[in-house]
This record gives sequence, C-alpha cells and structure tokens, in this order.
Amino acid sequence: MPVKATLLLVEDSVAQGGELKESLEALGYTVRWARSGMAGLKIAREEYPDLIVLDVIMEDMDGFAVCRWLKMHSTTRDIPVIMLTARGELRDRVEGLHVGADDYIAKPFAPEELEARIFAALRVKASQSELKQRNSQLESMLHHVEALAITDPLTGLFNRRRLTDVLRREWAVAKRYKNHLAFIMIDIDHFKQFNDTHGHEAGDLVLKEVARSFGACLREVDLAARYGGEEFAILLPQTSKQGALVLAERLRESVRALDLLVSDERVTVTASFGVASEADVPKGGPEDLIRAADGALYTAKHNGRDQIVAADVAPEGPPSG
Repeated sequence: MPVKATLLLVEDSVAQGGELKESLEALGYTVRWARSGMAGLKIAREEYPDLIVLDVIMEDMDGFAVCRWLKMHSTTRDIPVIMLTARGELRDRVEGLHVGADDYIAKPFAPEELEARIFAALRVKASQSELKQRNSQLESMLHHVEALAITDPLTGLFNRRRLTDVLRREWAVAKRYKNHLAFIMIDIDHFKQFNDTHGHEAGDLVLKEVARSFGACLREVDLAARYGGEEFAILLPQTSKQGALVLAERLRESVRALDLLVSDERVTVTASFGVASEADVPKGGPEDLIRAADGALYTAKHNGRDQIVAADVAPEGPPSG
C-alpha cells in the first residue's frame, strides 16, 4: 500500500497510543509516535510531519500547550493539528480551536472518522500550499515587472525614470538635513562615429562595458543610470563636489582602461564628464542640478573631450542690468 502521509502521534498512553498507531499504519500512513508533549515538539521541529494527531490530556504538558507552541514557531505553525480527548465539552473544543487546532475529535471514535478528518485537514493544507505557491509566483512576476519598469534592458543600470524619482527624494533629504548631494553626467566620446564605423552591435557592446566599468567605483548608496543614448548619470548622496570630482576621475580612468575586441580589432573608448553639486544651485531644484551637470558636460565636450569639468555656482538672484 502506498504511503499517504507522515503523521506525528502525540499520546502518552501506551495502550491507546499503540492501538492508534497500528490502526493508522493499517490505513497507509507512516506514523511517528511521541510519548510526551515535549517529545512531540522535538520531533515536529526536526522532522516536520504532514499532520499531528495530538492528545489533550498528558502528564508533562497538556495538548493545548503543545499546540500553542507549535503555532508560535514558523517551522511548525503550518502543520495541521487534530486534537484527541475523552472530554467532549464545548469549552474544551473551543479552547482547542483557539490555540490553533485544525480539528477536534472526542474519544471514543471510529478509525474511519479519524481518517476522514485527517484527509480533510491534509486537503486544506494542500490547497493552502498551492495558494502560497501561486502567490509567491505572482509576487515574483510583479517584482520582475517592476524591475523592468525601472531598468535599462541593455546595460542593466537603472533608467532615466528611476533616476528622476530617486533624485527628487534625495534632493528633499539633502535640503532638509543640509547634506551634500552630487551629480555626474557622462557622455561617451565620438559614439556616433564609432557606431557608423563599427556598427550598432559594437556600439551596444561599448555601452554595456562602460556601464559595467562603473560598478567597481561606486558605493551601494550611489545610483548609476543610463540617461539616454550614450549618456549616463550618477547620483551621489552625501557627497561633496570635491568627492564627486575624485570619483569622476576614477570613472574616467576605468573607461579608458577598457580593452574591447571589435571585429578582430582592439579598440579603446573615452568619455567626458560634467560634475555638479547642490551647492551649485542654491536657489534651484533637482532639475537645476541636472542642468548644471549637463552644462559642465557640454563644456568638457567643447574643450576637447576625455576630461572632467565642474559646474559653476549659479547666481542666487536675477542677473543685473
């Protein structure tokens, strides 16, 4: 006969326990027999049976206490519990259900009745497990969809939408607590010419490798994003402009160090950088921080590329005359 399930029988009466174990095994169940409440808790935590048949009246601790402990621990709380007792009073049945029992059966009972209740409890458990699995799959799908919504599919960096959302939040925090906040705009030099010469597939390789080179230079709190096309942006919470300039130099060197094989030809790339901080836009907002870094980037490109330019501090008032 195939094994239906593994049951844990918690019963301190040798005569009743032996008889019940024998009848359950005859019905096709594998039965572990614990002769005390403490022994039952130990087996439940170590072996995680499919269902527990638990006597209420025992010498070391009653079944109510055992059930309460089972339901308090994450490893055993989902195991169905059927309580057995010679007492059939309503208040005892209610107490058993209150401490977490799934069913309650009064002695004496026919083996067929106990089997029917075991089957029902196992069926409910199977349905709950299936529901949990489906919910877990749904949650995983939602996380995946959410990740797609904020991630650039080519480089694996965050996208512009995510960058904008985080920048607004970090800007508010920086202003409230008077923290530094720095922003770096990066543009790969001569990228259109590279695409025209080597093709878009090679251009995609450059974008991915440049994005990958950023990883070793950044902290966990920093956010790197693909801003669009061949442009990248890096948000640096609690970082001064001087700190951002030091990081920009490391990033510039890491890009220059890339050795790419394109159509059997070794190629190198460079990038230009614009750096700004919250101090550069004392009267502005997060969009002004982006514009300041973008303006510095434009200057770096205009001055010959493969260099870093820091933004000038914006005037606090309207221009004179």
